[in-house]
Parts: sequence; structure tokens; C-alpha cells
Amino acid sequence: MGCLTYRDTLSGVARAISVRLDDEADKALRTLESTGLTQSEAIRAALLGEVRHRRRSQELAAEVAALEADEADREEMLAVADLMEALRASR
Repeated sequence: MGCLTYRDTLSGVARAISVRLDDEADKALRTLESTGLTQSEAIRAALLGEVRHRRRSQELAAEVAALEADEADREEMLAVADLMEALRASR
């Protein structure tokens, strides 16, 4: 059996942090706490939610860039837009 390192020993230990909240952040924290979350649970949920939001935003930006770079897709979108405009105009 190998020996444990400092990192192995502390891998399951939570890290405590200190934050200063402005009025808006304090109100948001109190709102989350009012749902039954503890202060720690609320802060963890907010952090993880923000990370998911940023990742999704990055994924969407990459998807938009890929679509914009696809000449055939852009041509098809223009053709559909032209068709829809022609249908609207014929009413």
C-alpha cells in the first residue's frame, strides 16, 4: 500500500472562504436561504449555477460561430428568409 500525501489526506475536506457581500448579493443570498438552503448550500449552488451558465454561454457562442462559418447553412437561411418574405408579400 502506498503512503498518503498531504493532498490525499485533504482531498475530502471542504475549503472555507470569506466573502464581502454588497447589498444586492446579500439580498440574493437571503432569497436563496429563504428556500431552505443553508448559507453554505446557497453559496455553493450559486457558484455552480454561474459556472454552468458560463459554460453554456461559451458553448452557444462556439455553436453560433460554427454556423456563421458554414457558407451552405448561411445560403440556406437566406433562401428560407426569401421564401418566407415572398409568402408574406403574396397575401
